[in-house]
Amino acid sequence: MAVKLKLGNNRSASAKLPGIRHRLLRGFLLLVLGCVVITAMIFGYMYFKYQKIVDDRLAAGPIFANVAQIYAAPREVRLGQHLTVSFIAQDLRRAGYNSNPQLGTFTENGNSIAIKPGPESYHSTDGATITTARNSSANSDSDSGTASDAGATVTSITADNGAPLAAYQLEPQLITALSEDKNRTKRRVVSYDEIPPKMVQAVIAIEDRRFFEHGGINYGRTLECVVHDILAGRRDCGGSTLTQQLAKNFFLTPDKTISRKIAELMITFQLESRFTKPQIFAMYANEMNLVHRGSYEINGVAEASQTLFGKDLRQLDLAQIATIAALFQNPSYRNPYRHPERAMERRNLVLDSMVETGAITAEEANRAKAEPLGITYSSVDAGEAPYFVDLVHDQLAQRVSDQDVAHSSLRIYTSLDPELQRAASEAVEAGMKNVDDLVRKLHRKGDTNITYPQVALVALNPHTGQVLALVGGRNYGISQLNHATAERPTGSIFKPIVYATAFNTSLNGTDLDGSGVFTALTKLNDDPQDFVFDGKDYEPGNFEKGEYPGMIPAVEAIAHSLNIATINLAQQVGYDNVAALARAAGISSARGTPSVAIGTYNATPIDMAGVYTVFANNGVHLKPWMLASVRNANGDIVADYTPEAKQVLDPRVAFLTQSLLQNVMTFGTGSAARAHGFTAPAAGKTGTSHDVWFAGYTSNLLCVIWVGNDDYTDISTGLTYKLQGADTAAPIWAEFMNRASKLPQYSDMKGFSAPDGVQVIPVDRNSWLPADASCPEDYSVAFLDGTVPGNTCSHMGTSPESLMQGIFGTGATNPSTNRTGTPPPTPPPDTSGQPAPKKNFLQKIFGGGNKQQPPAQPPPPPQ
Repeated sequence: MAVKLKLGNNRSASAKLPGIRHRLLRGFLLLVLGCVVITAMIFGYMYFKYQKIVDDRLAAGPIFANVAQIYAAPREVRLGQHLTVSFIAQDLRRAGYNSNPQLGTFTENGNSIAIKPGPESYHSTDGATITTARNSSANSDSDSGTASDAGATVTSITADNGAPLAAYQLEPQLITALSEDKNRTKRRVVSYDEIPPKMVQAVIAIEDRRFFEHGGINYGRTLECVVHDILAGRRDCGGSTLTQQLAKNFFLTPDKTISRKIAELMITFQLESRFTKPQIFAMYANEMNLVHRGSYEINGVAEASQTLFGKDLRQLDLAQIATIAALFQNPSYRNPYRHPERAMERRNLVLDSMVETGAITAEEANRAKAEPLGITYSSVDAGEAPYFVDLVHDQLAQRVSDQDVAHSSLRIYTSLDPELQRAASEAVEAGMKNVDDLVRKLHRKGDTNITYPQVALVALNPHTGQVLALVGGRNYGISQLNHATAERPTGSIFKPIVYATAFNTSLNGTDLDGSGVFTALTKLNDDPQDFVFDGKDYEPGNFEKGEYPGMIPAVEAIAHSLNIATINLAQQVGYDNVAALARAAGISSARGTPSVAIGTYNATPIDMAGVYTVFANNGVHLKPWMLASVRNANGDIVADYTPEAKQVLDPRVAFLTQSLLQNVMTFGTGSAARAHGFTAPAAGKTGTSHDVWFAGYTSNLLCVIWVGNDDYTDISTGLTYKLQGADTAAPIWAEFMNRASKLPQYSDMKGFSAPDGVQVIPVDRNSWLPADASCPEDYSVAFLDGTVPGNTCSHMGTSPESLMQGIFGTGATNPSTNRTGTPPPTPPPDTSGQPAPKKNFLQKIFGGGNKQQPPAQPPPPPQ
């Protein structure tokens, strides 16, 4: 059967194929176009959405909060100080001179330096030229720039108008800024031009080598990370550029989700379109959290430089720059304080990366790798005086709204001396280690709950009330409770107020309970007794049980801190009078009761520092102050603050009381400070109750130490021995004063000068009478003119006891001890090396007794 083929139909099917392909291609193109349009719409929506977010963020104010800056007191340069020109220049450079001409400039010229403050300076336009001269005994390398350098001495200070000056104040140093938020974030904002080029090169070498080339996204690296995350099944690849990291940190959470990544890209585009690369880098360098130190989060390269190395950013060397750059990635893991080996490993990787990018040579990298980390281990909390700064903030908040203080460009000028603050922090740290050791040694066996006490230190200029240093606790990161402002019973450091009240009665010749006017040698009764008050018994004891020496001179009573004798004196002069003087001196809680005499009423360590200015400052009470001035960003004065001063004692009474406190240091409870090596002229008093205290001062520095438990338990609870102020607080005071005396500004500690109407008399401790040529001069005591006892140690009056003692060399007391129960001083030997026999009464009247018995053996030859 023949088959017929219909070729026409095949030709028709073949002709339809191009049409189908065309329609499919057109559909595909439409689909792609639709996807592009939809993508563009979504991108446009998200772009403008995040543009608004960025706009709102930028419109809210500066990128970084404008927090108030806290400045120290200006360093004073005085004639005769041991300072070099290089040290003065270094101080000015740290303050910002030359790098910021608006603040000020200086010019070095051999052995002189010309200083010209700018319009934004604390000193306005008052300039000066300081000239030094090299000491003849100085070494050739004496121009080292250290504060205590004896290689050069300031010989002249000349004002701009040619007038000679005795002193000149340098620009105050920046201590710190108020933290930005409740998370205690700290940063020092710097511009791109203020960042060293090597820092820029180090960061981009390790973080984003193509930063200055790409448009914000490193697409190749991003695709590589996408593949890595898919294959690994987790999102841990770091493909972000610097701009992306900035976008994430400024605007987004750290969560790794698709939506957050898209938002990051949108904000990255926004930042790249709005800012230049240098601006973006500066924001990144200022924003990044680099280290946690103390109680603060340290953000930005400038703050990290101060924290890690104690240097301005522009003073860092290559190794230090690489260390900071190493912390941009995973700073907690590489915290150099906790993991120095990790930080060093990353630092060396940064240096290798800089070699690869051509920023440094391999030789430079190897030299930097050979350096130790060199970070400073002093606490940022200690160096930046956080307890002090908190007090400054609180005082500002009382005058200006808290919001205005925290988020403004105010410059807050304070009383703080940074060098003395460092000495205070170091002294407290060293002293409390010794206290802890003592507590552990004295703890009873079986006790496991050892409470380690807290501490406070307040240091003032005793003639201005300026708070020079303040430590409010052992560790600010652990406890922000400021013990310098915590009210505690003052204990025996209150007692000088009782004696000052008694001296007040001497001014008008008031007889003290039938024994004449009060003097340092007035006898006080220290026998046990009941001081009935308001119908209630009050029978106090002394610190040492059984220590009741009967009648005791006032100078001995306060030197040994005898409670009963002091309450007896307060009763004679009037409890209300004692309390009134206490309130005038700054102890507002004091009331007229027997216990006021031994410090049962509360005051803060800062209050007590103010109390002691009365004795150190000719009877004038100075309220301790911290705020000096507030300026705006242009240097204009917003507010200046005047210290409060009030005369509460006659200058003579202040000196008489001070004389007693000098003897406390000489042979009383305060001699513990002497035992720890502090030898400069000083006056002070220990205190022991539940807490322990030491308050003391020299001619130019006053310091109060407090040690105690936060829960008000006795510091000696669980111990085999009751700790005293002499054991704990006095050694810390001595440690601090020893450190302070090595600083040029406090090295000239002088003796105390008596005012008109007061004379200082040597006293024999055996007889408690003024000394003469025939008896030892054990200590000196101050007397009002006309109140010096008429008798001397060789003419002790005609009482039976005195007569018998004069004739036979004996008396009612144990001949081997004096009235305080301590051995009398050994008479000085004569030239033969033998002690001179003491004359009896008949020998003093008729002569004789000077002939020495020949020694049993010839004296040994001199060696």
